[in-house]
Order: sequence, then C-alpha cells, then structure tokens
Amino acid sequence: MIMDELTQVAEAVKALARDIAPRLEYTPKYGGEVFVSNPAEPQSFVGGIFLYKNHLSIEFSDGANFDDPQGLLEGKGKARRHLKLHNLAEITEKSVTGFLRQAFD
Repeated sequence: MIMDELTQVAEAVKALARDIAPRLEYTPKYGGEVFVSNPAEPQSFVGGIFLYKNHLSIEFSDGANFDDPQGLLEGKGKARRHLKLHNLAEITEKSVTGFLRQAFD
C-alpha cells in the first residue's frame, strides 16, 4: 500500500515540476528518473525522483547552494541535497515547489 502512495507522491511532484518548467523531460537513470531541464542536452539534469521502500527522495544536483532557511534539505556532500517524502502532505510541508523553482532557475 505504501508504494501506491509513493507513486502518487511522485506523480504530484512531476506535475509541479512540469508547471514550473514546461520543457522539462524525465530520463530513467540511477534507478529513478532524472529531471532534464534542456532536452537538447540530455546531461543537463538538475536532480531526480527516486522511489525507495518507505519514502521517495527528490535529489537536487546543486541543492547545497539552495536557499533553505528551515533546513529541510538533507545531505552533506559538496553539491547534492535531497528531500525525503513519505506522503502527499509533505509536498507542501517541505516546500517542494520552492526547491523545484530553485532547481530550474
């Protein structure tokens, strides 16, 4: 049952991303789908969506440089950060729209 809910979360996140970046495409990679911001350049991915057993992870390639005053982004690498989502409500609670806007700017 949780996988059905995570699939719904993934579809909702993808719909938000399409609203922000209409030319956005998704490419299967690394066991998930990466956001390709410029279809003419397949390597122009800025992050992606990955489903796990108990959560969905939205990865941001340059997330370390995002404005994150609430400290919602996780990770400690040089550049990449991620958000873990467990349900639809967390899309709003964890400011997914704002982070997607930063990723596609």
